Amino acid sequence: MRGQLLKSLFSLVITVLCLTTVIWYTLNSNNVEPHRPPPQKKTPPKPSVLCKGCRKVIDKVREHYSQPWKKHDYNYHKFRLKLSAQCQGFDKAIITRTNTPVGSKIAYDAERRTLNVTPQIFRTFAKEHPFPNKTWETCAVVGNGGILSDSGCGKMIDSAPFVIRCNLPPLVNGYEEHVGVKTGLVTANPTILIRKFGSLAGRRRSFVESLQIYGNSLMLLPAFSYGFSTPVCMRAAYTIEDLQSPIRPAYFNPEYLRSLALFWRSQGLREKRLSSGIMMVSLALELCDDVHLYGFWPFNFHPHGLHTLTNHYYDDVKAKGFHAMPAEFDMLLQLHSQGVLRLHLGDCQPGEK
Repeated sequence: MRGQLLKSLFSLVITVLCLTTVIWYTLNSNNVEPHRPPPQKKTPPKPSVLCKGCRKVIDKVREHYSQPWKKHDYNYHKFRLKLSAQCQGFDKAIITRTNTPVGSKIAYDAERRTLNVTPQIFRTFAKEHPFPNKTWETCAVVGNGGILSDSGCGKMIDSAPFVIRCNLPPLVNGYEEHVGVKTGLVTANPTILIRKFGSLAGRRRSFVESLQIYGNSLMLLPAFSYGFSTPVCMRAAYTIEDLQSPIRPAYFNPEYLRSLALFWRSQGLREKRLSSGIMMVSLALELCDDVHLYGFWPFNFHPHGLHTLTNHYYDDVKAKGFHAMPAEFDMLLQLHSQGVLRLHLGDCQPGEK
C-alpha cells in the first residue's frame, strides 16, 4: 500500500513539472526574437590556438593601427589611375545594351566558353550605364566578416553616400545596429540563388520578398563567369521583372573581370579567382573619392580582443573554393597603410568618421 502511494506521488510530481514547463514555454515563446546575430565568445584564446599565420597578421595590423589613419592623396590617385587605365571599371564593369549589342559574343571569364547575344538575352541587359557621370564623395564597402558582430557600425556605414554590399546579406532582425541597412549596390552569388532559392525553378516570390531590404539598389550578377551561372542569373532577372521588384538587376562584364584579375596579379595577388569583396573594392576605388571598408577580416580571432569570431556576422558557414582571403586582406592592409583606402577593424564609436 505504501509503495503504491509513493508511486502515485512520484507520478503527480512528474505531471506537475511537465505542466509547468509547458506553461512557461507558452508564456515566453512570443518574446523570442528569431534570427538574432550569433553570440561571439569574448574569451581570448591561448597564443598556441591562434590559426597558422594569424599571429603575424594580427601583430602587423596592430602596428599599422598604432597611428591614426590619414588619406595620402598622391598614393590614392596613383593607384586609382593605374587601376582605371587597365580595367576601365567605370565604363566596362557592367554589361549594357550599348557595349554588348545583339549578335556580339560574350567570352566567359572563368571558362573557355562563349555565348552569342540573342535578342532574348539582350533584353535582360541594363538599358543604360548605371553609374552617374561623376564619382561619389565617400563609399562604404561592406564585407560579411564576423568582425562586424556587435561592432555598432551601422550608423557609420549608413552615413556614406553610397553603400556596396556582397552576396545578399541579411540586414534586419537585429543586424541593423552593426551593419546598417542602406544599400546602393549588392552582389548576388549564383550559388546563393541555387542553394537558398532552389535555382528559382519553382515558386519565386520568396526570392523577390527577400530583396525588399535592398530597395531600388543595383544588383550585380556574375552571369557569364561559369556556364551554370547563366540560366540561374537570367531567371533572377526575369523574376525581378515579372514580379515587379524595384531592384535593378545587371550583369558583370566578364571582360572587366578578366582585366581585374590581371591587374591584381600584377600587384602580387595570385589566386584562382578574386572574391566578390575585392571586386567591389576595386570598383569603389574607381567610383569613389574616399573608400571605407567594413567586415573585411578573414580570420577566426578578433585583431584587438583576440576573442573568437564566426566566419560571417550572420552564420559560421566556412567559405569554400577558390578565394585566397588572407592574401587579399594583406593587399588591402597595404593599401590602408599607404592611405589609399581605410580599413575599419574595430568597434565603431558614436560620432566617429
